[in-house]
Amino acid sequence: MFKLRQRTIIETLLVISCIALIIYFMPRDTKFNYYFSLNTPWGYGQLMSDFDFPIYKSKDMLQAEHDSLRKSFQPYFDMDTQITVQALEQFKNDYNSKFHTLITQQQYNTYRRRLQNAYNKGIVSLENAEKMKRDSLHNIKIISDNVAFSSNIDKLNTIKSVYEQLVYNDTLSKETLGALKLEEYIQPNVLYDSVKTKLAYNDLEASISLSDGMVQKGQKIITRGEIVDEKLYRALESYRYEWDKRSNENRHTGLTLLGQILIVTMAFVGMVSFINIYRPAYLRQQNKFILIFLLITVFSITVGTMVSTHTGNVYMVPFAMAPVLLCLFVDSRTAFMAHIIQTFICSTMLSAPHIFILIQIAGGCAAIFSLRELTARSQLFRTVFIILISHALTCFAYELITENDFSKLNLSMYIYFLISGGLLLLAYPLMFAIEKLFGFTSSVTLIELSNINNELLSKLSQEAPGTFQHSMQVGNLAAEAARRIGANSIEVRTGALYHDIGKLKNPIYFTENQSGGISPHSTLAPENSAQIILKHVKDGVAIAESHHLPQSIKDFITTHHGTSKTGYFYITYKNAHPDEEVDETMFTYSGPKPTTREQAILMMADSVEAASHSLKEYTESKINEQVENIINAQLENGQFAQAPLTFKDIDTIKATFKERLKAIYHTRISYPKETQPTTPNQSTTAEQ
Repeated sequence: MFKLRQRTIIETLLVISCIALIIYFMPRDTKFNYYFSLNTPWGYGQLMSDFDFPIYKSKDMLQAEHDSLRKSFQPYFDMDTQITVQALEQFKNDYNSKFHTLITQQQYNTYRRRLQNAYNKGIVSLENAEKMKRDSLHNIKIISDNVAFSSNIDKLNTIKSVYEQLVYNDTLSKETLGALKLEEYIQPNVLYDSVKTKLAYNDLEASISLSDGMVQKGQKIITRGEIVDEKLYRALESYRYEWDKRSNENRHTGLTLLGQILIVTMAFVGMVSFINIYRPAYLRQQNKFILIFLLITVFSITVGTMVSTHTGNVYMVPFAMAPVLLCLFVDSRTAFMAHIIQTFICSTMLSAPHIFILIQIAGGCAAIFSLRELTARSQLFRTVFIILISHALTCFAYELITENDFSKLNLSMYIYFLISGGLLLLAYPLMFAIEKLFGFTSSVTLIELSNINNELLSKLSQEAPGTFQHSMQVGNLAAEAARRIGANSIEVRTGALYHDIGKLKNPIYFTENQSGGISPHSTLAPENSAQIILKHVKDGVAIAESHHLPQSIKDFITTHHGTSKTGYFYITYKNAHPDEEVDETMFTYSGPKPTTREQAILMMADSVEAASHSLKEYTESKINEQVENIINAQLENGQFAQAPLTFKDIDTIKATFKERLKAIYHTRISYPKETQPTTPNQSTTAEQ
């Protein structure tokens, strides 16, 4: 009772959490829910503007205008005349005090004149000169005595160029030039004014218009089938921007939120009701319960996020992945119901829900009908192809009904379908992640495990060949019975191959591995022999865990004997101790009993195949009698009480076992003896 209550609480919290997450990501304002892309036809009806709005320039257009402004803009520099006066005055003083003995008055006048001219043109620092080159500037604004004038940067001087001008055609020796230290009188007098430059640039940027046109209320923006060129694309983007801005300014989300809560809650109540009525076992199998609601939640959140952020197109989302995965790990009917719920929730977030519902239901049905079991990768490619065809045909038919004109078909929709098909192929690697995360076992994994060349089965065939052959025969019997009643034949065949791997610990103690009529049990007490036989189940589980076999395979190992007894040793012990009360636990398997149809079939097949070797005569009546006795005894002992088998299923299983055993143990006909002598050239052959 406590576990049931705990499970109910967990499942309730899971459902509530999923509902809350979906509602959180659902858009709650009146979004511009039209999808369009450049150079593609408009896929909706005629669109009229509900208000006046400007047609905003694109980012590329604004960037081009900014780049053009940046290239033509002239940064501001201040010419500091005080620096010029100080440099010339210092040069004069140094000549009078130090240099009059080194150079003549005429040479001094020449240097002074050249220095004066250089300062008048302007001297910039090396750093500013390099920055001008990097910015590809041609002209700058120079402010001198509050008067600004434009100057070409090629006419400006640097400290190096001024020095070269001073010593041009000079006849002085290097020692004299070194003593004069002319470079000390050269200082940048044209200085960058960052404040004036920033103000001027901001004024010019502010003059750039963000729009280049207007659309008035009631004016047509675009009609169906019209190609969305660059101008129309900007008009639609501007309309969406203004639409969203007005919605955010005037939105009232209270009623919208209430409606979303009701919609999502009703959808989830419907899914829970379906499980409770038609699949109550899933309430006990929490991995399946969680997977169902997790997939619905993930795809609903994806659509809500895409619509809210205007990212991509919802038709690119591989919605059919949910029914594909649920078909593989749950069942097809639950997959269909979950897909309907998922589609219903997602459609409430779209502006055109009817076409979305038609396309997704068609794709989901195609996925379910085309993929029941995934045993090869090629099946997934075939399923994706069928889903794409169903999407395309549904969309094509709807457009013919609504448009009646081939020229107005929305080709971009078919591109979105191709993208969703490509994403749908991710179901294959995702399948393995789900197996590990939720503890499922897919058909692909089962087929890989059933390869008799793998390490564990190869070891079984070498060290316990009789057990290996027995497992193979049990697998054939069980798989055919499972196929007849609609159970999972791949799972039961794989489970049969591994159900007796515990016998690897002591193979000689099991009849099928003994030869020469010698049995080690002849020297053991019945209760000791029974313990060895019983232990092969626990040993099998230990081996399975060491080889990381899936839980479903371990379940076959633990349930293939249920809570039955080791009959031979139990009866032997009772006969040897007639007056003693027998402790039956010494001879009874610990179970549990089979809980699935596949586990029950394996138990029957295991017992029937093992017992068939004890028949002295393989006649039809003997085989029929033995199959009936073994399975009826298991029924009477309640071994199948927890397995969902009907009496019709059991009768079908019995009939299957009888047919297969008769085919296995058939006898050749007896041939009559010749009454006439044969010639040396005559011979006879026996039909095989």
